[in-house]
Amino acid sequence: MTLHLPTSLGPTSSASTPASRSSSAAPTRRSLLVGGAASLASLALVPAAAGRAAAAGAGPTASGAPVLVGRETSAAEQRTVTRRWAADTWRSLVAMTDEVTGLPADNITESLVAGDRSGYTSPTNIGGYLWSTVVARELGLITRAEASSRLVRTLRTVARLQHHRPSGMFYNWYDEASGDVLTTWPDSGDTVYPFLSSVDNGWLGAALLVVKGADRAAAPLAQRIFGRMRWDMFYDETGSPRPGGLIHGGFYDGATPPDFPGITGNHIGVGPDVTYTPNYYDTTVSETRITTYLGLIAGQIPPKNYYALWRTFPQSCDWSWPEMEPVGVMRTYFGQEVFEGAHTYRGLHVVPGWGGSMFEELMPDVFVPEETWAPRSWGRNHPLHVRAQREHGLIEAGYGYWGFSPSSNPAGGYREYGVDALGLNPDGYFSDQEKTNYDPGYGDCRAATNPNPTFGDGVVTPHAAFLAMMHEPQQAFTNLRGIQRELGAYGRGGFFDAVAVRSGQVARRYLSLDQAMVMGAVGNVLCRDVVRRAFSTKAVERALRPVIGIETFGAGRA
Repeated sequence: MTLHLPTSLGPTSSASTPASRSSSAAPTRRSLLVGGAASLASLALVPAAAGRAAAAGAGPTASGAPVLVGRETSAAEQRTVTRRWAADTWRSLVAMTDEVTGLPADNITESLVAGDRSGYTSPTNIGGYLWSTVVARELGLITRAEASSRLVRTLRTVARLQHHRPSGMFYNWYDEASGDVLTTWPDSGDTVYPFLSSVDNGWLGAALLVVKGADRAAAPLAQRIFGRMRWDMFYDETGSPRPGGLIHGGFYDGATPPDFPGITGNHIGVGPDVTYTPNYYDTTVSETRITTYLGLIAGQIPPKNYYALWRTFPQSCDWSWPEMEPVGVMRTYFGQEVFEGAHTYRGLHVVPGWGGSMFEELMPDVFVPEETWAPRSWGRNHPLHVRAQREHGLIEAGYGYWGFSPSSNPAGGYREYGVDALGLNPDGYFSDQEKTNYDPGYGDCRAATNPNPTFGDGVVTPHAAFLAMMHEPQQAFTNLRGIQRELGAYGRGGFFDAVAVRSGQVARRYLSLDQAMVMGAVGNVLCRDVVRRAFSTKAVERALRPVIGIETFGAGRA
């Protein structure tokens, strides 16, 4: 999500992943491709017996970690409990939100006291609060009138926020109490260089379309703000390292951090030049595809951008630095040659993300019914990714719980978690605190260094299990109930952000985005796809389905 530039961000970003191919100013992502020459399965593939066993558990694992053992719950009981979880989650979002501006803070402690708000917000956080408000209305947690009042209050503030006028895009950090752009970080006093992120604006844009489709009172304001947003401001058609063009991580329209190696230009030709990041988002299994979707919907980004993104890197010794050797075939869409590669994991072929997190795989699926509109690509990969995460947690690593995604670190701060085998990043989004690396080697090009790892203190984040609930409702529910009851990772504002399963250490706070993911997923599961229905109108379907629906991923049984 947010491009992590150390000189401009604080310790707990609302976002999870910085842009791929980071520059020297963002060393947390791979730098190999920065600005240089150079990112058959359906639910039926999950055997019923295996699914039940994984959901219910069958005793202790080889590592001695607990597994989830318990009776099956009825659909009615699951619905009641899940709604209660959503009600508590909504309580935390209300506690984070300023009563005057309607802007939610990035995070809050377990106290839920206004004085413990973070003191800053982002376009992502604002968007998450907007779609969560729609879900709270549908669940009966608030009235229709209260929902409209909350939405209008927030959108009136958003409409007056300082922003980049030529593109209509918003800066990454604002004071949630005043709406002012942050130039100094609240806790440390460090300088903040106002930055405009392509993916953070993407989540706000997605939320605006949800509001437009869900609330008549707020729809005109939502449309007005969305209508001025130029997604092609981020799109580099000719200068990016991939044929078809890629989307920048973002840009600065003023001062940049010292020694920032930016690219000067203006892709829409309106207003002064800006300084773009030299890095681009270039992997398909990424939360950042929401920005491509919005550009397609607005008619500002062409379909070839979607097919310029890597499914995996090429199957070649020249590309032997990722996690493993991919398998796949070449296909062509919209004139773009695409290597339909996949990683092999536990008898499955799964198209990987950069880090192997649930957020990368499923966050756009909250808005777009990808498995329906693209049954041979996302319709295969989504359930396989969920199954792979579940089997990693319950079987391979023996944690007893599952759901791996960027979140608060129970030991302090923020960290990217994932299933290493499901990511391209050779340095991993690891699933445990020890950063246990899985490396099966790369064919004859590179020998394995750790093909059979022993995992340590796994960290699960509830929002990942809620996202998975859209594909494995029973297994996800059982997992979450165990996290609540056995691990105790629950408070007045719902599930705490993350928990380390062996040490029992809990990140006892609430992050606005992560809570909003919980609300979005629950809204789709309990309220007949309310978020998807509001976002994915007939006009949106006409723009997206012909583009994403023709593809066949390399996902399936190995």
